[in-house]
Formats: sequence, structure tokens, C-alpha cells
Amino acid sequence: MIRGNGHAEEKMRGAGLRVTPQRRAVWSAFGDGEGGHLAADEVFARARRSLPELSRATVYNTLAAFVEAGMLQAVESRGAVLYDPNADPDHHHFRCRGCGRLYDVPVEGVEGLRIPDDDEFVVDSKSVLLRGLCPLCSPAERSGV
Repeated sequence: MIRGNGHAEEKMRGAGLRVTPQRRAVWSAFGDGEGGHLAADEVFARARRSLPELSRATVYNTLAAFVEAGMLQAVESRGAVLYDPNADPDHHHFRCRGCGRLYDVPVEGVEGLRIPDDDEFVVDSKSVLLRGLCPLCSPAERSGV
């Protein structure tokens, strides 16, 4: 979950990023975390409310820097990338093939995932994206609607 700007500034500094008005505006686009799973264009529109001179390129570069710093998680979507302020390594997603919504879900057994018979790869993190039908779409699928 996203915390106040003090937490964001601390994470930026800890990752070696300068704290700038542009980075503050991009981070604030995620609000209190309730509006997570945002596309870059959504972040751009929200961040420009507080900093109208903000450029689209700056937003894209800032999002990439935040992902690299572990402040955001990039999640594959239908032809786009969504950014999630919950970058917890135990945080995973479910994409509904009916409505397209992205859900935060707990997943068991992720810690046991590995590449069999290969010790040349060094795994730093694991991210799970499950796909199927959400509870709202699955009854329609079962009834043939």
C-alpha cells in the first residue's frame, strides 16, 4: 500500500533518486493506493493536475525509475503496462478475461517456484499473473450468456 510523500521521498533517496517536483507529482497520482493499477496515460493525466508543465516523457521515465527502485510494480495488461504502487514481493495479480479487470490476489506456493535442473539462473523476484474469470464474469460464462 502506498504511504505519504515522506515515505516516497525516503524510498527515492534510498534508491539514489533525487526528489523532484516531477517525481512527487507522479507518485501522488497513485493517491493513497486505492487508485492503483494505472496506465502511464492515467498517471500522466492525474500528475498534470498538480504540475501542469509535466511532460509525458518525464512521466514514462519516472515510472521506469520507480519500477527499477522497487517503488512500483509493472503488470502486463491488454496491450499496455499497468503500474501498481504495491511492490511487495508477495503481491500477485489475477486478470479477468471477461471484463479485463486486474485484481490483487494472494497466491500460495510462489516461494517454491524454481527453474528445474538449472543453477545458472539467479532469481531475484517472482511475480505471478493468473488469468481466468472473476466472480462477476464466471456466472455469465456458466449460464452461456
